[in-house]
Amino acid sequence: MKIPVTVNPAQLLDVLVNVATIRPVFIWGAPGIGKSSIVEKFAAEFDLPCVSLLGSQLAPEDIIGVPQIVDGKSVFCPPRAIAREEAYCLFLDELNACSQEVQKAFYSLIHDRRIGEYRLPEGSIVIGAGNRAQDNAIVKPMSSALINRMFHVELVASHRAWLDWAGENDIHPWILEYIGLRPDHLWRQPPKTEEPFSTPRSWHMLSDALKSHGEEISDTQLEILTFGCLSPHHATQFRAFAKQIRNRYALSAIIDGEQKWPQDPKDRDALYFLAQSFRAQLVKELPADKNRLSPSTLAFSLRAKTMMKDLAGISLEIAQMAVAPDEGGKLPDWFMVEIVRDLPRLAEKKK
Repeated sequence: MKIPVTVNPAQLLDVLVNVATIRPVFIWGAPGIGKSSIVEKFAAEFDLPCVSLLGSQLAPEDIIGVPQIVDGKSVFCPPRAIAREEAYCLFLDELNACSQEVQKAFYSLIHDRRIGEYRLPEGSIVIGAGNRAQDNAIVKPMSSALINRMFHVELVASHRAWLDWAGENDIHPWILEYIGLRPDHLWRQPPKTEEPFSTPRSWHMLSDALKSHGEEISDTQLEILTFGCLSPHHATQFRAFAKQIRNRYALSAIIDGEQKWPQDPKDRDALYFLAQSFRAQLVKELPADKNRLSPSTLAFSLRAKTMMKDLAGISLEIAQMAVAPDEGGKLPDWFMVEIVRDLPRLAEKKK
């Protein structure tokens, strides 16, 4: 499915409020970005029970039911989970992971809101969801007849929306602070290899595990938890972040001149994380055009040059990585020209 326009969680809720109440909606999106939780929140706001069916685990009879003889005639009796007397929200999760036979069983339910002689109660809502083909998930081609029966929308992860949600749902404070510093690490495209990858759901899992271990969690335990939930690069970065919290390193204090970059070799992972966080702040605050510098950003850029020089004196490799383009974006060209040309000379001078 190709949809040129994507939506964030707030926009998806708006679509559900205005569209799902009159037409079935299908939500496309990567695994773990919150499709199910948004549907549950929507149903709760309408005070409707949310009944979830998992398409990948369904057979046709799980939808249309089984026949019984009533007054000498066969009548299909739909499952109790579906055949309700009061209005409800029917959530068909992983709808595009079910077989073609199951998809056909959904036709009348989605389009006409009925199964055989049973009709959904007035006010009921039908919502489907599924992963995309590029997500390396279990998906099957959805028939054109089924596609044409639903309104389609694609959800993408939003760090702002997730942080708002996380702040209200007791997510571990380390994770709140980390995603605030590195919003680009909230989600990563599912890899082609079999390995953990970062999503809002995996960060939630890590939060639960951290709280279960408590404040006395060891470095070894932290390593096991992070690499069991997150993309390897993000796991490495989060471990370094946790270490710099424990060692009371603070990027804001380094920027203000109250602290220096960590210089002890055993703190090299913390130094790497601080440098990457500093780079992310530069990308966020420095304008692409040097002429658009405000007095505050000009002062910040001057301080940044000094910090980069100090960083190069400790580790030229980390300083070079701090200015190299990555998934979080690139530094302004004018800043790169002023910094990169001096790093080798400054590092040599420091030696």
